[in-house]
Amino acid sequence: MSKRKIFIINGPNLDMLGVREPEIYGKTTLADIKAQAEEEAKKLGYEIEFFQHNGEGEIVDELHKAYKEAAAVIVNAGAYTHYSYAVADAVKMLPCPVVELHLSNVFAREEFRHGSVISPYASAVLCGAGAYGYSLAVRIAAQKVQNG
Repeated sequence: MSKRKIFIINGPNLDMLGVREPEIYGKTTLADIKAQAEEEAKKLGYEIEFFQHNGEGEIVDELHKAYKEAAAVIVNAGAYTHYSYAVADAVKMLPCPVVELHLSNVFAREEFRHGSVISPYASAVLCGAGAYGYSLAVRIAAQKVQNG
């Protein structure tokens, strides 16, 4: 039986969505995003494992768990995207498709946000679609799994 779980792993400060800089990140909460992603995944025949951690080590732990259980991974590593080689190494070892996701258009923001240590190991990178990006990322992840 093939794996039917898509892991969605969220990094620091994403638990504050809805109140943190709504002019950049919108007013949708992480709970709302989770519900939308679960609905999209269900349509495609997948289930979601959804995590948010502020700590780098916990994110790495979830990526290790995904190594064994996930058909695909969506990762919004927040600020860790730009400098966490530990997160990048954990993403690099995944045998499944990985979608790197950002709510905002990182290229229209501060210069330090333009670089990603995760992108070289991602199957796709999606930024700037806001909360809807999670539903799109689920669709992309499912398509990557289907196409091998």
